[in-house]
Amino acid sequence: MDFYLLLGVEREATVADIKRAYKRLARKFHPDINPGDRLAEEQFRRIAEAYETLIDPGRRQSYDSNGVQVVDVGTPTFGFEGFDFSSRVSGDQAPTFGDLFAEIFRQRGNAPTGPERGTDLHLQVSLTFDEAMRGGTRQLTVTRLVHCRGCRGTGHVQTPERRCHACHGSGSIRSVRNHMVFSKPCAACGGSGRQAQMRCPTCQGRQLEMLTEPILVNVPPGLQSGARMRVPHKGHDGPWGGEPGDVYVAVQVEPHPRFVRDGDDLHVVVPVAIHEAALGAKIEVPSPDGAVRLRVPPGTQTGQRFRVHERGAPSPRDGRRGDLVVEVRMVLPSLLDERSKELLREFGRINSADVRQEPA
Repeated sequence: MDFYLLLGVEREATVADIKRAYKRLARKFHPDINPGDRLAEEQFRRIAEAYETLIDPGRRQSYDSNGVQVVDVGTPTFGFEGFDFSSRVSGDQAPTFGDLFAEIFRQRGNAPTGPERGTDLHLQVSLTFDEAMRGGTRQLTVTRLVHCRGCRGTGHVQTPERRCHACHGSGSIRSVRNHMVFSKPCAACGGSGRQAQMRCPTCQGRQLEMLTEPILVNVPPGLQSGARMRVPHKGHDGPWGGEPGDVYVAVQVEPHPRFVRDGDDLHVVVPVAIHEAALGAKIEVPSPDGAVRLRVPPGTQTGQRFRVHERGAPSPRDGRRGDLVVEVRMVLPSLLDERSKELLREFGRINSADVRQEPA
């Protein structure tokens, strides 16, 4: 076997010529570029042997004189010196030592140590004022990740044993950079070179799948805007068999046209006629439970407030009712006949001093 013919160079070729020839042939016949091709592997071995002989001045001189390769067992040589196989051969590329070790630590850091809890879901529900006062049950629809029903959350299904498709049965993945060859166990088969399972076709190995389903939310009476309700174990399922997260429902209560809430108390403004305020009366006042009767004492002034106990909003914590705070507003009739006008004039003449009098 003529080394010069094998590399395709003349006998007068320079070291640079030999390196260029070797680089071109190494790219073509390298075993990692031709996995499973024994002829390419044998050709690559011969090319490397020729290169190591002709690149060394002493060994090249002996070969030119005697036609015999001289092996120097004391000085190891490397067939990849000065060459950059930067293209990805197989597996993950490790371009530098730093990148290689970073990849190893990254894999270790990401390796699951056990089941992980799923993430929570956040929803919002809008309630009318009356619905918030009464409470009850509300049905909502959630779309969440659940453990795959095809593989029971493992990410793979059992199949007849076959050669690993990732490492082609070798059990390891190799990548090349410059003159270094890195090898690591195949993650797909655990280094065995055989596989008895395959990625789940339902979840594509992600262990989880999407599911849309209804859930029932118990709304306690008396919720206010901004309150949050928790529905346990209805969030996303956790990876590696972890328990599901929770669902948190934010509440938005629509305002009421008459009631204004302050804590658990309800405020309402009611009109009273001038004679009711002056002489006193019993009037009907609206409340969440229906009308209640309120006694307006004689001489009541507009803006005066009265408290009706335990007629307000229920507390969602302990169910206790707040109070109903009633503010009266004096209202005159829109149309007055002559008799009413004369009575008011007479009333004004009698009480003019009291109206102008400064309060004590």
